[in-house]
Amino acid sequence: MTTWHLTTVTSVVDITPSARTLRLALPEPLHALPGQHIDIRLTAEDGYSTARAYSLSDVRETRSVEVTVERLEDGEVSPYLVDVVEAGDPLEISDPHGFFFTWPSGDDRPVQLIGGGSGIAPLMSMIRAREVEAPHTPFSLVYSVRSPERVYYRDEIALLTEHHRMDVHLIHTRVAPDGSPRPAGRLSAAELAALTMDPARDPTVFICGPNRFVENCAQWMVEAGHDRARIRTERFGE
Repeated sequence: MTTWHLTTVTSVVDITPSARTLRLALPEPLHALPGQHIDIRLTAEDGYSTARAYSLSDVRETRSVEVTVERLEDGEVSPYLVDVVEAGDPLEISDPHGFFFTWPSGDDRPVQLIGGGSGIAPLMSMIRAREVEAPHTPFSLVYSVRSPERVYYRDEIALLTEHHRMDVHLIHTRVAPDGSPRPAGRLSAAELAALTMDPARDPTVFICGPNRFVENCAQWMVEAGHDRARIRTERFGE
């Protein structure tokens, strides 16, 4: 049986034209692992309820969590969360779940992150936890996104790059920023192999994004020499 917690929205931040980050305050401590997700349940006045799963993008605190939601035009939950919810509103969430796609905080083994679109959200929870709990653990990120205005956590990712905290490679598939040395286009197997850690370093590889993107990247990483058992994936429908 699912346990539900009544939270309070403490902040809302629009981070792209179609995505918003919500900070949720909890009445009791909630312990979540980087990479886990929660269900958010909405209940109408007539009693009808529906819930959808959303990855946690920040789990550094136990009395609050963060989710970033991308609006799906035909969705039952995401349009409300992106367009309607305001600070001070209540929201019901489940306990965190999903243990396979998690980074054990404090682990010092190299980590390769590969995200497509909103698939960056659970990877950001790992990046943020690493900065607090294992700042010397080697991390690298390849992030594929349609255009510059659709980059999640833009300022935070820029700071990580500027301070040389980790290697970050942004791949723009449809529109590249002005002055970009790389023209817009989809990620290829050869490019992914060149941008990611050497298989000899035996990194744990986390890949999250749309189905086809995840399937392609996972296969390309195996072809590049990475151990299939070290590759963890999480996907969503396109």
